[in-house]
Amino acid sequence: MPDAPETGEDQPVDPPGFRRDAARRSPITGEGVTAIESQLRAMRTDAEQHIAHARAEFGQANERLKQRTGRDLIVATLIGVGIGAVLIASLVFVKWLFVFFAGAAMVLGVLEFSRALQVAGRRVDVVPQLVMGSLLLLTGFFLEPWVHWITAVIAVAVVIVWRLTAQLFVSDGRSRIDVFGDVLVAAFVQLYVPFLTSMAVVLLAQPRGEWWVLAFIILAVAADTGAYVSGLTFGRGGRHPMAPRISPKKTWEGFAGACVAALVAGALLAMFMLQVPWWAGLVFGAVVLATATVGDLGESMVKRDLGIKDMSSWLPGHGGVLDRLDSILPSATAALVTYYLLAPLGVS
Repeated sequence: MPDAPETGEDQPVDPPGFRRDAARRSPITGEGVTAIESQLRAMRTDAEQHIAHARAEFGQANERLKQRTGRDLIVATLIGVGIGAVLIASLVFVKWLFVFFAGAAMVLGVLEFSRALQVAGRRVDVVPQLVMGSLLLLTGFFLEPWVHWITAVIAVAVVIVWRLTAQLFVSDGRSRIDVFGDVLVAAFVQLYVPFLTSMAVVLLAQPRGEWWVLAFIILAVAADTGAYVSGLTFGRGGRHPMAPRISPKKTWEGFAGACVAALVAGALLAMFMLQVPWWAGLVFGAVVLATATVGDLGESMVKRDLGIKDMSSWLPGHGGVLDRLDSILPSATAALVTYYLLAPLGVS
């Protein structure tokens, strides 16, 4: 048997997998490192230029869209999607959580409406408005309907008496007509924001009420979106305005789009969510469309009287909370009445 070749001490045995050609490769010199760094810097500069160019184009497109629509549509869409996700989650999974959602909307609505009225020179007592409004929401969900109606009467009486009592201790020289106006405003704030919000909570407390609440909100949003898209597409420039003295930007072209969107959405919601006949969905959609349109025009009239464009700027791209609730608040009462009429038609 032949002997294995001898290895000297100055020639160590190569480890397994070792390749002699790799050992013969020359190390990277300083010039090579500099070339690699230069190439990386060039790639990074090129990427930054592409990003800056894309950002500039996006900004220009967004500005053109903003000038055409009158608001930051991208930000408005993102905020709307976020609010919608919270709303749907509260109704679908644990419906009593919607009471907190409605309460937050009520508080913000009262605060911004009161501030707008105060800027216009009216005296508004925010604390009693919020306290009685919260009581209305709680009684609407947890107690019987007759208790809720009694609470509504008490709430209006409390804010009126509070305003009159507060005026007695203030020597500001206000005339009787101004004081009377403040009393009417106090009652209007309580009825417009807390009471109409509580109607949605009363509907929520009914059997399958969470689906009806979600449905009428979807209908109001669908009508608003249909009007917006149709008006922007066919009624650009206010071609046929509905109420030029109240809201010049609202056109009959937009209203036509709102009709189509509300009726189609109503029929689909009736069949797949509310479990009532499709024609009942058409009735539901028409009712919500009517109240949403009246609410939208009504809030526009109030803002025009106050001399403001938006109730606030708390929701970027939307304006204020009431600017989003103007069509939803009056639709809550209509949805409750429609529920009593159409829910018995449901099939199991």
